[in-house]
Amino acid sequence: MQQYWVVGGEYRDTKFQKPMCGAEEWIGPFQSYQDAKQEWSRRAWQTVDDAHTRYRIEQGDPDLPPPCTD
Repeated sequence: MQQYWVVGGEYRDTKFQKPMCGAEEWIGPFQSYQDAKQEWSRRAWQTVDDAHTRYRIEQGDPDLPPPCTD
């Protein structure tokens, strides 16, 4: 079974390569793409006016440990 994560947050600039806090935020896992998309949409609309904030959906391998969000 696939897992989905919403990944992102605030970045230093609009190239979206360096997160402000040093690491991206990983939200999830979600058991379906649709569930992840709902969370992505909620977070994207909350930050729609912030040009330095971006979120995306990533598909994860359930056999690997979850990413650290500390």
